[in-house]
Amino acid sequence: MTNISENVSGGTVVQVEDLVTYYGRHKVLEGVSLDVTRGEIMVIMGGSGSGKSTLLRYLLGLHRPDSGVVRLFGRDISQLSGREWTNIRRKMGVSFQGGALFNSMTVGENVLMPLREHTKLDENTMRIMSRMKLEVVSLAGFEHLMPSQLSGGMLKRAALARALVMDPSLLFFDEPSAGLDPVVAADLDNLILRIRDAMQVSMVVVTHELESAFKIADRITVLDKGKILMTGTVDEVRNSDISRVRNLLSRTSDEQLVDGDDYLLRLTCGAD
Repeated sequence: MTNISENVSGGTVVQVEDLVTYYGRHKVLEGVSLDVTRGEIMVIMGGSGSGKSTLLRYLLGLHRPDSGVVRLFGRDISQLSGREWTNIRRKMGVSFQGGALFNSMTVGENVLMPLREHTKLDENTMRIMSRMKLEVVSLAGFEHLMPSQLSGGMLKRAALARALVMDPSLLFFDEPSAGLDPVVAADLDNLILRIRDAMQVSMVVVTHELESAFKIADRITVLDKGKILMTGTVDEVRNSDISRVRNLLSRTSDEQLVDGDDYLLRLTCGAD
C-alpha cells in the first residue's frame, strides 16, 4: 500500500479545484478552489447560507462533486477505492459542532471507538491511548462520565479527544466555539493552537465566530453565496477593501432598500 505522505506534493494536504455542487437545481458552491498546507490552520467563514457547511461535507467525502476535484493528501477522493478511502480516513479527525458523542457510551468509550474500528491494538494499549488524549484536552479522570453529565465546553473537548485519538495529520472542525461562553471559547481556541503546535497537524475550521477565527487562523477563506470572496491572512482579511467582506466583519446587512416606484414598475412592466 502506498504511504499517504508520498502523495503529498509541496506540503499541500487539502486541495480543492473549481468545486461546483448543486442541491436539486440550486447551485450551492460555484467554482470553489483552495488549498491547505502542512501544519496550517485554514478557517472557512461566511454568513448563513454562504456554503461553508456544504464545503465541509464535500471535504469529508460525504458527497461527490458535480464537477471539480477534492484532493486529500494528494489523492482525488472521488476516485478512491473503499480500502484507499479507509486508509485516508485514518489520517483524518473530525470534531462536529454538537460533539456528536454517543449518549449510550461513556466519554472513555466514545474516545476509544475509532481505535476499535480501525486498529487491531490490544485493549490495554487502546485505553492508554484514550486516556492520553483525554489528558491532552484536560479531561483526565472524566472517562467514566456519560455525555449528558458534561458541560458544553467539556463536550467539545471530549469530541476533540476522539478526533485526536488516531494521531491524525488532518483535523476538521465544525463551529468549535458555537454556543460557548467567551471564556470557554477562548480556552478552546488556545487548545486548538497548542495541539497544532505540538502535533503539526493541519486543520480546517468552519466558523462564523470572528474573534475565534482571527485568533487561530493562519489563513481565512471567506465564502459568500457559494463563491470565494477572498483567501488571505488575518491582516489581509481585516484590511480587505471588498465591500461584502467588510460588511461581514462589521455585521452590516448587504440588503438594499427597494424604491417603491421602481419595484412597482418592475412588477407591472417586467425587468430586462
